Amino acid sequence: MHPDDDVAVVLEPARAGDVVGLESGTVVLRDAVPRFHKVALRDLPEGSPVRKLGEVIGLAVRPIRTGEHVHVHNLRSARSTGR
Repeated sequence: MHPDDDVAVVLEPARAGDVVGLESGTVVLRDAVPRFHKVALRDLPEGSPVRKLGEVIGLAVRPIRTGEHVHVHNLRSARSTGR
């Protein structure tokens, strides 16, 4: 992880209410998160860049709250243009 990361990857399937331990503390999951999917480490306003491993991976397409599953329903990838 990078200190500026907005998301972390869940290494095992997790349920809403599970607590994920991080070097910087803990995050309580708001949603079920499948294995190897991302979870928000902080609140992210709509339109904000989302960082993973120190790199922008996309933009929040709606507000994302700490502990929410981050995937195609709330993140537009920076890796494709959608064309």
